[in-house]
Amino acid sequence: MQAPKYGSFFTLGLITIWYSSNIGVILLNKYLLSSYGFKYPIFLTLCHMMACSLLSYVAVAWLKVAPMQHLKSRKQFFKISALGIIFCLSVVGGNVSLKYLPVSFNQAVGATTPFFTAVLAYLMTLKREGWLTYVTLVPVVTGVIIASGGEPSFHLFGFIMCISATAARALKTVLQGILLSSEGEKLNSMNLLMYMAPVAAIFLLPAALIMEKDVVGITIALARQDVEFLWYLMFNSSLAYFVNLTNFLVTKHTSALTLQVLGNAKGAVAVVVSILIFRNPVSVTGMAGYTLTVIGVILYNEAKRQSK
Repeated sequence: MQAPKYGSFFTLGLITIWYSSNIGVILLNKYLLSSYGFKYPIFLTLCHMMACSLLSYVAVAWLKVAPMQHLKSRKQFFKISALGIIFCLSVVGGNVSLKYLPVSFNQAVGATTPFFTAVLAYLMTLKREGWLTYVTLVPVVTGVIIASGGEPSFHLFGFIMCISATAARALKTVLQGILLSSEGEKLNSMNLLMYMAPVAAIFLLPAALIMEKDVVGITIALARQDVEFLWYLMFNSSLAYFVNLTNFLVTKHTSALTLQVLGNAKGAVAVVVSILIFRNPVSVTGMAGYTLTVIGVILYNEAKRQSK
C-alpha cells in the first residue's frame, strides 16, 4: 500500500519543481533584464543555451536520465541544427519582449501557441483538425486582442517580439514533427535538447558580440561590482535547463495531457506571482482577456483529446 503513496509524493514533487523552475526562469529573466538593468537578451539566451548544452550532456551521458540516442546521419544533424536555430530565435524573442512587457502580458500572448501551431500545421502539411478544434481557437485569439487593448504597459515592439517568439515556438513543434518523422530519426526531448543547444549557442555567440557591444566586459564589470549578479545569472541559466528536464520527467511519470492541463494553470500562476513581485499595473479588461485566452486553450486541448 505504501508504494503508490510514495509514487504520488514523487510525482507531486516533480510537478512542484517543474512549476518552480518554469515560473522562476521567467521572473528571473524579467528581473535581470529590467530591475537589474542587464539589457542584453541575446547574451542572456546564450548563457541559457550554454547551460543547456553542458547540463543536458551530463544528464544523458553520465546520469542516464534518458537513454543516449546517437545521430544516424549528416542529414539528421542538419535537420536538428535547423530546429536548434528556430528554438534559439523563439527564446531570444521571448527574452527581448520581457524588456518591454510585463510578465503577465507576456504569458497571455504566449498562451496563443496552439493557434500558431494549428495554422502552421495546416499551411505546411495540409493537416486539418476537426471543426470544433478550430472553433476553440476563436477565444484564444480574441482574449489576446482584448488583453492587448486593456494592457496599461503595452509596447508595440515588445508585443511584436512576443508574437514572433510564440510563432517560432509553434514552428519548431511543427517542423520537429515533419523533419524527425521517421522512426529512425525520432529523439526524445532530452537528446534533442542535447544536440540543439550547442547549435543555438554557436549561432548566438557572434550575434551577441556584434549586436550587444562590449556585453562580456559589462557582464564582468557587473559581477565584480555585485557578486550576487553573477549568482543570479548562473542560477537563471541552470533553471532554463531544469525547465526542459522537469518537463520531460513530468511527461514520463504522468502523461502529455496532464502536462497540457498543468501548463494552462502554470501560466495563470506566473501571472499572479509576477504581479505580486513586480507590482505592474493591470486592468480588469486585460485580466478578462487573459482569462478568455486560458479558457480557449483548455477547450482546444480537450477538443484535440476528443479528436484522437
